Amino acid sequence: MQSIATHAVASSDAEQSACRKAAWRLVPLLALAYFVNYLDRTNVGFAALTMNRDLGLTASEFGFAAGIFYVGYCLFEVPSNLALYRYGARKWLARIMISWGLFAAATSLAAGATSYSLIRLLAGIGEAGFFPGVIFYLTLWFPSQYRTRMMGWFLAAIPLSSVFSGPLSVSMLKLDGSFGLHGWQWLFILQGLPACVLGALCLIVLTDTPDKAKWLTPDERAALQSAISNEQQGRPGEHSFSRSLRDTRVWLLAAILFSYIIGILGIGVWLPTILKTHHLSDTQVGFATALPYVVASVAMLTWARVVAKSRRYVKHLALTCGLAAIGFFGSVASDSLMPAMIGLTAALVGLSSVRTCFYSIPATFLSQEARAGGLAFINAVGSLGGLCGPYMVGWLKDVTGSFKAGLIGMGSMLVLATVLTLVLRKIIKED
Repeated sequence: MQSIATHAVASSDAEQSACRKAAWRLVPLLALAYFVNYLDRTNVGFAALTMNRDLGLTASEFGFAAGIFYVGYCLFEVPSNLALYRYGARKWLARIMISWGLFAAATSLAAGATSYSLIRLLAGIGEAGFFPGVIFYLTLWFPSQYRTRMMGWFLAAIPLSSVFSGPLSVSMLKLDGSFGLHGWQWLFILQGLPACVLGALCLIVLTDTPDKAKWLTPDERAALQSAISNEQQGRPGEHSFSRSLRDTRVWLLAAILFSYIIGILGIGVWLPTILKTHHLSDTQVGFATALPYVVASVAMLTWARVVAKSRRYVKHLALTCGLAAIGFFGSVASDSLMPAMIGLTAALVGLSSVRTCFYSIPATFLSQEARAGGLAFINAVGSLGGLCGPYMVGWLKDVTGSFKAGLIGMGSMLVLATVLTLVLRKIIKED
């Protein structure tokens, strides 16, 4: 009995050591890649401060072009993730990063509404599969007790990118006229090309699975692989991609994500322009945009720790969506800047914290085989909200002359997400 206990302790120590090494090697690079990824998604909001005038875009045209990115993204999401499962994360994630980096930089070539929309469509195709691919990749490396915390650090890239996006993008807009290029063209080039460099780094740093990691000791490889395998064998759930598509929980998660994406990308794309209506300069807009995301970054990491300890993912998903809805409604209660900022900050705290809860849920009932395609399907359907959100806000601005209707619309979608989560909670029984 003593030898069994000693072996169990040694195995636990080896597992912890392996997770610690994997966390330091894999998560910083993936988080940095997502940081750049989110810059490339939302920098159109800052480019719009001058680009819309140069290209003659209306608010509706800009919103449509910003959202059409998600048509290509959604159409190729599932095929991309199935390819990742087949060819391995190292090569496929590198391919995705290099593709999206080239297309993001190519946005600088836009000459009007049509060419801008076409390039954004191609960028969505190039990027398809990155986010769910990374989430799937983390499930291959980290047992459940570590996974939520790792996701928290990875997802911190979203609010952190938004913290730096404002000042960084505004400073690049000031390059206007350098070498005959507009400032918004420099913005797309300088924020797009780093993704290509990170893609090349992925080929060097990433390893597909623990059993192939030469930077782990034999004991660490065995302990980590055993922990993940045992966890999977002990989990009842769907064991194929096709069966996962018939699972009510998968469709509910897709609907929740759709409602959530309308909010997170609607505000992500339009926040600089919304703040501009309060008569701020471009520089002031850049720093004012950063402030809510500073608060959101700290809150998200704190919330992730709470979720990791409680493992009540669905309960906290409802709380985060509800907070975001309250924040959106509060932001339109007054025409003054300060109440609007408080409301938007509360909304962004909720929105930033949603993902750490949300993406921990599929792994609780999907097998490894079903997870790659299932996550991609959830993300593909949900990401259609990326087309609806920016376009909805722009269209309502053209129709009403104000952003208030758009903010109320985004708040309403977060109310729907909260209600759907409560329905999900009736199906998924959390201890």
